[in-house]
Formats: sequence, C-alpha cells, structure tokens
Amino acid sequence: MTGGPAVARAEMLLSREVSEERRADAVGELVRRGYEVRDRRVLAHRGPAELQWAVLVALPLHAFLTGLGTEAVKDAYEGLRRLAGRAVHRGGADDERPGADGPDGADEGRPLVLQDERTGLRIVLEADLPRAAYEQLLGLELSRFRHGPLHYDRARRRWRSELDEAAGRDDAGPSTA
Repeated sequence: MTGGPAVARAEMLLSREVSEERRADAVGELVRRGYEVRDRRVLAHRGPAELQWAVLVALPLHAFLTGLGTEAVKDAYEGLRRLAGRAVHRGGADDERPGADGPDGADEGRPLVLQDERTGLRIVLEADLPRAAYEQLLGLELSRFRHGPLHYDRARRRWRSELDEAAGRDDAGPSTA
C-alpha cells in the first residue's frame, strides 16, 4: 500500500490445522477492515502441550474494537462472528459436536484469540458466541482488566477474566454500561 495515511498492522499466528481457505478468509476480513496483515503458521515442533487456540491475532485491540463499534452494531457483530467462524475449522454437517475433529484433524472447539499488541491482553472469541457477547465486547472498557484472558461467561452473560477476579480486582469482569 503506497501513499495515504499509515496502515494499521495485525500479526496473525495460525495453528497448522487451519486450512488455507480459512486463513485466506480471516486475512481478508482484517484487510477489509483496513489492516495490513502478516500471517504465519506455528512451528511443527511446538511441544507436547496442544495449542488452545486456532488463530491468534495481535493488533491494536482498542482501535480494532472501536473501529468495529463505529459501524452499525449488526455489521460489527457479523464481522467479528465471521472472523471467528472463518478462522476456526468446522467439522462436517453430520458432526455438530463441540470439539469435533474435522477431516484435517483440526479441533473445532479451539477459538480465535485477539491479543492487544501493547498490553498483551487476550480476548477469546468462540465461533458460536451469542450476539449479546459481541455487543458487550464493543463497549467493554479493556483498561479495567490487567491479566486476562477475557472469556464470555454464558451463565453470567458478561465478559470476565478469572485471573483478575482471583487477584482480587473489584472491577474485574464488568458488565456493559
């Protein structure tokens, strides 16, 4: 990209199981939102522990969420949901079990993770989050969290960080204002 204003950058790290089509879709979604994306795969000799995510995207998180928030909420919801859904491999139509392995061995239950490039705070986006989760996320004050990662608690219907709560932070896991 030449000339014009500076372009926001995003780093995308993909597990080996994410298909090329899913990679291209996720990269395309970020590019469509104005990001220059550098993507790469995890190394094959990762170690005995399995990755807990399918795709990790490091970017200026506040700017990303604010940018989504300036669109109609429905469009923002659909954009985040598309990004999470495209990044995570899906099993076949006959297999709707959470965590089911797809034909290439990818674990459907592994989420997309957004990570703030400055603070390291992570937000875990599961492919099947409800609309309310995305609506809350767009208005969430991220500076109230110190440790993360943030997960959407379906029972409590809010974003929370169990590590912030364990550290005794009174304001950890706020609901939206």
